[in-house]
Amino acid sequence: MNSIRMTSRLDTATSTTIDNGERRISSSNNAISSMKNGRQRSAAAATTSIRKRIRDQLRRRRRSNSAPPRYGRRSSLLKEHYCIDQEKRIVLPGVPKHEADWARDGHDLFNLVVLIPVIVLNIMNWNWDALLSMTSVRDVSDAWTGEWFLTFYTYVQSYFLADLAWILLIPSCVRSPKTILQHHVATMLYMLIPWFYPELRFFMGAALSVEVNTWFLISRRVFNKQGFPCWTIDLPPFVSIRIKLISIFFYLTWFTIRIFIYPLILWDFVKRYYETVQQTGNLANIYAAILPLHSCFVILNIKWTQELIMSKIRYFKRGGKDAVSKGL
Repeated sequence: MNSIRMTSRLDTATSTTIDNGERRISSSNNAISSMKNGRQRSAAAATTSIRKRIRDQLRRRRRSNSAPPRYGRRSSLLKEHYCIDQEKRIVLPGVPKHEADWARDGHDLFNLVVLIPVIVLNIMNWNWDALLSMTSVRDVSDAWTGEWFLTFYTYVQSYFLADLAWILLIPSCVRSPKTILQHHVATMLYMLIPWFYPELRFFMGAALSVEVNTWFLISRRVFNKQGFPCWTIDLPPFVSIRIKLISIFFYLTWFTIRIFIYPLILWDFVKRYYETVQQTGNLANIYAAILPLHSCFVILNIKWTQELIMSKIRYFKRGGKDAVSKGL
């Protein structure tokens, strides 16, 4: 009997030992499997990180060496033409410093030269005595003579076509080629309206007055490649006067055209739309197509101006006293 009991106990102990061994083997296998999965995930993450780094390097190589830094996919006019402190979200004095780049510099020079006839032809289509003595928005259309409209229209469309072809052939000449191409196509389509509706040709001249501001916008970059702050007082006299005049006329034309004239044109279109509806009863008249298009331009101008003003306010709040004392 005793031998039977001892045998039974040995069997039980052996079975327990075997079970424990199997559990340990199973847990070891699980640990090994977990380690393998962890290593695979780490390898996959490392591979993804390396691929992303290579893509970023390739993108940086494709860009021009003198191009300003990117600020996301869609960059505003403010970030493209001003020095920005990203951490403090303020506009710094001066303009972005640019190195020599034949593609960009050639395109800038082309625009500076070609935009002058656009501005001059626009001026020649207005009766300036009537324009300067107008008492209401509606008088703007009465001041338009259109004597040089055909020449003006042909030249402007040719300019946009030439610039469109330039950017298609040499995309590196501008910072955001896709955006500029979309703008040029939209503008050329928008200009079909005054061609087919002669009574609306005045608004083409009023809207294209923005090219005066565009000329000064490009001039800020072309004539100040070193990125000097506008109000620095220790610059050579000729350089200082040139930079200051360009900056003054840039801001003057910015607020006069983008913030004053463009909303006035929109308000005139709104009144003309309601007058046309009352006269014809047709809600889908030509002004129904013009209003949303021109509203987009007005909203963009207000957005860019708001960004500029708020950035300047933050700059002077953080260091305004020092900035003023240094002539910034």
